[in-house]
Amino acid sequence: MAVNKREVIRNHTAEANLFARRAFIALLGVVVLLLILFSNVYELEVSSFKKYQTRSNSNRIKLLPVAPNRGLIYDRNGVLLAENKPIYSIELIPEQVKDLKKAVHDVSELLEISSEKQQKLFKKLRSKRRFKPIELQSRLSEQQVALFSVNQHKFPGFFIDARLKRYYPFADLTTHSLGYVARINRRDAIRLEEQGKTENYAATRNIGKLGLEKYYQEVLHGTIGHQEVEINNQGRIIRTLDFTPPVPGKDLTLTLDIELQMVAKRALSGKRGAIVAIDPRDGGVLAMYSNPSYNGNLFVHGISNTNYNKLLSSKNRPLVNRTVQGYPPASTIKPLLALTGLNEGVITKDTEIYDPGFYQLKGVENKRRDWKKWGHGKVNLSKSMEQSCNVYYYDLAYKLGITRIARMMEKFGFGEYTGIDILEENRAIMPSVEWKRARYNKPWYAGETLSVGIGQSYWTVTPLQLAQAMSILVNKGHIKVPHLLKATSEVIENSDPEHSKTESTNSKLSQTSKKRNLMTTEMPVDEKPPIILKNDKNWEFVLDGMHNTVQKKGATGYKAFKGSKYDAAGKTGSAQTANIAQGEEYNAELVQENQRDNAMFVAFAPYENPEIVVAVAIENVAKGGGGANAAPVARQILDQYFGDRIIVSKNKHPHHDVVYGEQYLAEKNNVRKN
Repeated sequence: MAVNKREVIRNHTAEANLFARRAFIALLGVVVLLLILFSNVYELEVSSFKKYQTRSNSNRIKLLPVAPNRGLIYDRNGVLLAENKPIYSIELIPEQVKDLKKAVHDVSELLEISSEKQQKLFKKLRSKRRFKPIELQSRLSEQQVALFSVNQHKFPGFFIDARLKRYYPFADLTTHSLGYVARINRRDAIRLEEQGKTENYAATRNIGKLGLEKYYQEVLHGTIGHQEVEINNQGRIIRTLDFTPPVPGKDLTLTLDIELQMVAKRALSGKRGAIVAIDPRDGGVLAMYSNPSYNGNLFVHGISNTNYNKLLSSKNRPLVNRTVQGYPPASTIKPLLALTGLNEGVITKDTEIYDPGFYQLKGVENKRRDWKKWGHGKVNLSKSMEQSCNVYYYDLAYKLGITRIARMMEKFGFGEYTGIDILEENRAIMPSVEWKRARYNKPWYAGETLSVGIGQSYWTVTPLQLAQAMSILVNKGHIKVPHLLKATSEVIENSDPEHSKTESTNSKLSQTSKKRNLMTTEMPVDEKPPIILKNDKNWEFVLDGMHNTVQKKGATGYKAFKGSKYDAAGKTGSAQTANIAQGEEYNAELVQENQRDNAMFVAFAPYENPEIVVAVAIENVAKGGGGANAAPVARQILDQYFGDRIIVSKNKHPHHDVVYGEQYLAEKNNVRKN
């Protein structure tokens, strides 16, 4: 039976009300959303306008760092020792090259670029954007640059780029004093970050690694510049908006004399050793050469593993700076021991002892031998230095004791840093009772004091310390700290000619044709408190003994300086490197090379008003001692210093009247030939 369905009557009023409520709610939602939208727009466009404009600009505008030019380094006479030489590389912009593989192959064939370099290029392409330049080959020769320049029209997208790299024209002659620069590594980056200097090195590739280049890194580096550029969303540069030029590093003028360096190298040819020459009047280092040396230019571009391993494995240890390495001082310190004895009242200038050829402590069987078998007979202070009598100083050292010796020698700088402006300096060893207890936890023995009396035992000094100690001696106690830096120079831009002239007159500013002012700052002489003796005449007694050592016939240094045109003084020394058993004799021909004696010598001239002090150390000499081996080397340095010098022409430079290293060597060799 079918059920009847009733038709529901629609309530139009209720539906209208429902629709109205829904419409109102929807409208209310729209209004709320619009309010939120307008609120955010207000926040973006009004309240935080500056904030978001800055962020927008940071996405659109970029600051590119520009590296400053590194300061140059000159010797005391204006000869250029370290310069910035242009290095050329060939680069390409991938998006501008149609057939990349073919183009790279053709360019490589033209310039003889290896397949390894080509493969490296294609690997770089995977991580580089196509509109940025990529290097194919660096350090192009002049012939390669010229060859590509002629054919550049055939290779669109390829171009030659030039940048400055450090170059040392004298190569190994200056490495141990100047040091070198090399690429910034991870350790350098961490150190710069810790020091808060990362920003100033943002565009810098190389940093000082050794010597003066490291010590004066901040002075030589300069201040970074910036290029403000506009970029698109892909990072492509659209235009340059502003440019702030970098400030170049300061130039350094050193106390070094490159001619003395040349003579030092020639004098040490075929030998292992070191030479240090100091001007005692101000502490300026005139020469500082360690042989053998190595070419610092190898490290500038990144030394190969093969070349570095050769340097590391060489038995001659060229990487070691021997000017700041410790050697037993041998008899070169006898004048200072004599001065100690005089000051302590243990001896006078007339004190005599008898030398039978040996010295023996009471109750001890071991005899300390003199270098002369039969001895020197009666010996006073002056003769003890002239003949380098060991027995005299065995006796003096025993009477003084190690404590008084060490206390006085420390005043002369032994066992301490001299304060020279390089970081590789070694303190060496000035032994004492306290030192031995701390080092070996053992007591000090009287026999060790005897060895110290002739510059042996644990005692080591660097050639630099030895030269410094002799400078103090000739200055009669006044201590000038040794240094390599003589002056710094920097270019100051000034657009006001009148102001520039005034500054030039008042503060050593030399104005150039481009209104570029060079300000030179002389470095002050650094001094330490002087050594005061109980009797000032004691200085003269010791200096007279050194004078006789060179000037008196039959003295140990007489032959080496016979006929010199200047009045020199000095002291010889021969240091044992291996122990010799009691009753045995030393024979250089029967021992291994590394166990042969070292030859030492110190000298100064002229005697009355010294201008130069020289210390020489030569390792493992085959025959003879300091008088036969080291003294002639010192003579060559002094002959050069007081002799006629070869003068070469000078090229004009924007900052100085300088002589460029390569031109200097060429002209000097030409003068010799003629």
